[in-house]
Formats: sequence, C-alpha cells, structure tokens
Amino acid sequence: MEEEVKEAARKYNYEYYLNRDDETRFELIDGVIYMLATPAQAHQQVLGELHGQFYNFLRGKPCKVYFAPFGVRLNAETGDNTILEPDLLIVCDKAKLDGRSCNGAPDMVVEILSPSTSKKDRTIKFDKYRQAGVRELWYVDTDSKTVTACILNDGEYIMRAYDDTQTMPVNVLEGCSINLQEVFAE
Repeated sequence: MEEEVKEAARKYNYEYYLNRDDETRFELIDGVIYMLATPAQAHQQVLGELHGQFYNFLRGKPCKVYFAPFGVRLNAETGDNTILEPDLLIVCDKAKLDGRSCNGAPDMVVEILSPSTSKKDRTIKFDKYRQAGVRELWYVDTDSKTVTACILNDGEYIMRAYDDTQTMPVNVLEGCSINLQEVFAE
C-alpha cells in the first residue's frame, strides 16, 4: 500500500519523458502523466488539411509548422515538468527548437478536441498556454465543424468563433488565412 501511495505522489519530468521504455504517448502537466488516446479518423483528416494549408503558406518563410507527436516544454527553464503535445504548433523562433521539442511557448497552438481530451484542453492546457504566452490558440471541434480562436492580449485570451463556411485569419502570421470549408470537407 505504501508503494502505491509513493507511486501516485511521484512527479515526472522531461528526462523521464525522453527516456521511458515504451512508445506510449502522454503529456506531463505539473509532473503528472496524462495519457493520450489514439486520434479518430475525423481528427486526422482535419489535422492533415490544417497542416497542409499552414505548410504551403509557410514554405520559404522563417516560421515552421509541426504536428504531434512533438513536445512543447512550457517550463524548460524552471522545472521542466510540463510537456504538452498539441496537435499542431507554429514556431517562428528557431532558437526554441532543439531537434526534439519546442522549449518555451510556440507562437501558435492548435488543439483538435476529442471526447477524451476536451475538458483538459479547455481548462488545464488553456491556462498553461496563456501563462506561457502562446500568442494564438485554436480549438477545433470536428463534430460542430467550428474553430475557436484565442488571441493573447495583455495576458488574457480574446475569443472568436468561426464555422465551416468561413475563411479564418491567422493573427500571428500576417497574410495567412485558413479555408475552413476545405478543413472540414469530408
């Protein structure tokens, strides 16, 4: 019983995340493991289309787009116990990349909601992204075919919703917009 209590109280960090023995996907939030489920087909289709549109816009530009699994170490300098794997991220500062992860806040994060992660994405991860200074955060809902953009302004997110009939501006990438009709096409 005492061993179980010790294991439950154990806090994990980036070293553990890198050196684990298996390929199980998880995120660390304040040293606690959160398992990641296998994404659904709709999730993967939307992710592929978003990645394609961002990739085409960013070709030849300094900012780069990455998709999960790719770790984001939000507190790499102060404890390294929060490693998130957003579905998609954009990084404009190459100094934040170490070949395995992004160290610090990406410029933009996209989270595609699923029943198993929606609550965590909209609460715990939302706060972590805001506190770390992620300038733009999108929540994509494949069921309602909507995207909510959260734009950081004076330390708080301002939100705006878009649906599958719209073209959505990307605040952190001047001149970039995403065609949501194509994103949600089946």
